Amino acid sequence: MGDLVTISSNLLYASFFFYMIATFFFGGTIRDKKNSSRGKASTIGISLTIAGFITQLGYFFTRWAVSKHAPVSNLFEFTTFFGMMLVMAFIIIYFIYRLDVIGLFALPVALLIIAYASMFPREISPLVPSLKSHWLYIHVTTAAIGEAILAISFVAGLIFLIRQIDQTKKSKHTFWLEFVIYSIFSTLGFIIVTTTFGAMDYQAQFQAPVEGQIVAVEYHLPAIAGPNDGELQTAGAMQPLFDAPEWMRGESAARKFNTLIWSLVSGLVLYGAARLILRKRVAAVIQPKLKKFNPDLIDEVSYRAVSIGFPIFTLGALIFAMIWAQEAWNRFWGWDPKEVWALITWLFYAFFLHLRLSRGWHGTKSAWLAVGGFAIIMFNLIAVNLIIAGLHSYA
Repeated sequence: MGDLVTISSNLLYASFFFYMIATFFFGGTIRDKKNSSRGKASTIGISLTIAGFITQLGYFFTRWAVSKHAPVSNLFEFTTFFGMMLVMAFIIIYFIYRLDVIGLFALPVALLIIAYASMFPREISPLVPSLKSHWLYIHVTTAAIGEAILAISFVAGLIFLIRQIDQTKKSKHTFWLEFVIYSIFSTLGFIIVTTTFGAMDYQAQFQAPVEGQIVAVEYHLPAIAGPNDGELQTAGAMQPLFDAPEWMRGESAARKFNTLIWSLVSGLVLYGAARLILRKRVAAVIQPKLKKFNPDLIDEVSYRAVSIGFPIFTLGALIFAMIWAQEAWNRFWGWDPKEVWALITWLFYAFFLHLRLSRGWHGTKSAWLAVGGFAIIMFNLIAVNLIIAGLHSYA
């Protein structure tokens, strides 16, 4: 059984490298080369992507064989599955539209998601009682597939915005576009920082008052923000620069706040380094490479992804979720934070389709909605799962 766990992990690593190499080949398709060269790069890129997807399927089913249940029951498993479904959605879209540039942006997003998943515990654990249901397979996987297809809408929307927004002058569009790019750098920074200090096995323990009791709070990143009124117990560890706000209650609240600060600061460093090297906005550097792509086709991809992903998300995140909630907790709806944010996501994309079909919101307006929708999905994945307490905290 231990050998099967090792094989499963190695398959996931292999898929990651397949996707990474495929990204470089898709990057070759946007250069000004002869059609034959671009065609070869495109063929190799999609072939490597399919190879990576098949390899990740191997990871998924071998882990299933070990755990005896679908591996979507914790954040590591769900997030890797989400990344895999994003790749599947890209492969389908690719063979419909043959747009290589989608791969150049979709695969790095999938890589970031899979790398983000690796930050969470990977141990295979027995299911908690509330998860011992066939609805685990139906609700969670369907919701993830819907979100993954909606993520393709974000990718197409981001490509459209980079291509179309005037980069020669500052505007609210250039500001928010760079903010989106900075957010991507912050995610990358989080992965780099967490991986680095994890490899160093960094630990710092504090004694801090939490809800009237003195408890031990363990940090795995140097404490920029320490627990409120906490005392550092680990010799040689970095002293916090300041305490977390008093209103951040709970044993892990200050640690999560510290992780957020590290993500934002490391993202700022990476983004600042990119600006120094490129000497202009990141989007302005990318834009000339995207001019040859038809913006109307990119806009159509964004809309089609929503029109396909929205009903699948509706089934998985709302309808199937309500059925499972009735079975597990004896009620269809309980205003749990996860349920509320699933509803907010659903309402947002319903609003997107309404504005698109009834008000004629195409192009830039539609692209910004696609980017905003993905921001809500990521908030649901990260903040709601990690920070906001609720019945879904087991995720």
